[in-house]
Amino acid sequence: MNQPAETQPQVSLAQSSPTVGTFRERGGALEWSGRQETVRIEPWGPDAVRVRARLGGPVLEGLPGALLDEAPATPSTVKIEDGRGQLTVGALTVEVTAEGLVRFLRTDDSAELLAEDRAHFWWPGSRLYTAVGNGHHRLEQRFAAYDDEKLYGLGQHQHGRLDQKGLVLDLVQRNAEVGIPVLTSSRGYTLLWNNPAIGRVELAHNGTRWVADSARQIDYWITAGDPATAQRRYSAVTGRTPMLPEWAAGFWQCKLRYRTQDELMAVAREYKRRGLPISAIVCDFFHWTHLGDWKFDLKEWPDPAAMVRELDELGIKLVVSVWPSVSPLSENHPVLEQRGWFIGTQYGPMAHADWPDKEVASTVQVAFYDATNPDAREFVWSKVKENYLDPYGITAFWLDACEPELKPGFQENLRYWAGPGLEVGNMYPAENARTFYEGLVATGEEEVVSLNRSAWAGSQRYGAALWSGDIGTDFPTLRRQIAAGLNTALSGIPWWNTDIGGFHGGDPDDPAYREVMVRWFQFGALSPLMRLHGFRDPGMPLGPEMTGGPNEVWSYGEEAGAVLEKYLRLRERLKPYVLRVMREAHEEGLPVMRPLFLEFPDDQATWSVDDSYLFGPDLLVAPVLTAGATARTAYLPAGASWTDAWTGETYEGGRSVTVDAPLDRIPLFLRDGARLPVAE
Repeated sequence: MNQPAETQPQVSLAQSSPTVGTFRERGGALEWSGRQETVRIEPWGPDAVRVRARLGGPVLEGLPGALLDEAPATPSTVKIEDGRGQLTVGALTVEVTAEGLVRFLRTDDSAELLAEDRAHFWWPGSRLYTAVGNGHHRLEQRFAAYDDEKLYGLGQHQHGRLDQKGLVLDLVQRNAEVGIPVLTSSRGYTLLWNNPAIGRVELAHNGTRWVADSARQIDYWITAGDPATAQRRYSAVTGRTPMLPEWAAGFWQCKLRYRTQDELMAVAREYKRRGLPISAIVCDFFHWTHLGDWKFDLKEWPDPAAMVRELDELGIKLVVSVWPSVSPLSENHPVLEQRGWFIGTQYGPMAHADWPDKEVASTVQVAFYDATNPDAREFVWSKVKENYLDPYGITAFWLDACEPELKPGFQENLRYWAGPGLEVGNMYPAENARTFYEGLVATGEEEVVSLNRSAWAGSQRYGAALWSGDIGTDFPTLRRQIAAGLNTALSGIPWWNTDIGGFHGGDPDDPAYREVMVRWFQFGALSPLMRLHGFRDPGMPLGPEMTGGPNEVWSYGEEAGAVLEKYLRLRERLKPYVLRVMREAHEEGLPVMRPLFLEFPDDQATWSVDDSYLFGPDLLVAPVLTAGATARTAYLPAGASWTDAWTGETYEGGRSVTVDAPLDRIPLFLRDGARLPVAE
């Protein structure tokens, strides 16, 4: 077991080289010190360790990060001999050389999983600290590259690649680009860069390099095991998602935007009149008096209580958009400014973006509340509670623009309560979700889900669902969402969805776009969350009066509409299965949308399949991703038999099959005789 902190430290001063450092055992952790640097490696859950390294003194505690405050108690052993240190935690063994180089091995056969790599035999080494002032450094952590390695995760990106080996990715939050610094390797490890600093990761063929532009120490967590085991380990130390409320497993209706209470209610009533399943409807932005007032404009929404009451009777949940930005016209702006609850700026005025607001002809300069400040979180929640929860019982919120949406995006000019913008900027969306999670829980609410446009490591523990942002409306964009969703799943976020049909445009009367919508709707029905949204043609200029074209299932003509209705009903039939899989996410940390290799890691072919996925353990989904296609070829993993859910034909795994895929059919395969109500 871990040794108590008061254990007398062991010290080893090897004599073979003048550059050899010092080893110590401290409370079950292994420490190496040399050249004014300290590296601390400690057990952090089964088969896992946390590594921290700092120049100029002992490692710091309490810095912002994604890991939960307390590490699970874990048996471990430390050895210090022959000028080397070794820490073993279950399936993971860590070796540290006299020079301070760290290497991670699989315990049972000593196979190398990952090793630090020097940039040069003289300088710099595997860890580089470049001073940027006030105890902060530009940090670089280098690891070796492996020719056979495939790399997954890192949040949600629109590059369309599942395997991200060879890419350079910014660690930053932007609309549709979500930086979550956790990486799963085909070599049998998963690594969390436990640092919310702005930076990048380089997955080059001559090495992997993590970079933080300005931070105080290196901090990462690593576990050994196959992808499913790693997901369980990772979610245990960063927090598991709550259980998804039953209503959220159904169909969400949305468009940009319903301008009035009458518009929204007419749509809700029409769904019910047609006998179509619907679980939620969204009241989007500009429903407010001013941005940052966080309350309904009663000129357009005259009786929210009656609206919520009727929606409840119809079995429809109201979801309301709440932005973290505040107009200078808002009644809350003076309080937030005077109490220091906005994100600060190093230079210039305390304004972070320009945005339209009501009662003004031009845009205004808005500021974002500082979600890293607990007092600011408490104030914002008090207003949301006062204006939405208390009078109307509204408990579901759409947290848009929560990157935060800076214009321009200069994090180096920002000063958060938690630290400088470059050091902590990536954690903002998780802290914003925390505002609503902790607020709702404090009121006794047990079912918490918020819809977020951005996320960071650990967002899932605050009931955060992620969507893929403001994306295009064509088949290539739809194709890219498969990899985006799977990499999000491997980043610890099990609740994910896209705007069905994409966001930017799409003409409901265009036959070509109707085909995109049908195929996207089929994919949406087999996504963790199913939500129809978009800014359909004809659009209007950005502003309080804006709306887009119609975006309901009957908006796309009789033929397409019939297919959309078919998949609404399919989703409804599958809700018990969806909720069962959501319980796995809640209790075990396994994602809902799964790459094939998560269930079949021994089938090497599955590691390259980027156009299909498993929805839970039993249903393989092969979306149609090209215009005009009436057939689809899909790979079926070895180690199982697969039954076409539409025809009943059964195939042995380990091969590709081509099946019919007319416009009304998305290919679906059931694993090993699983029985799910796919066919009506």
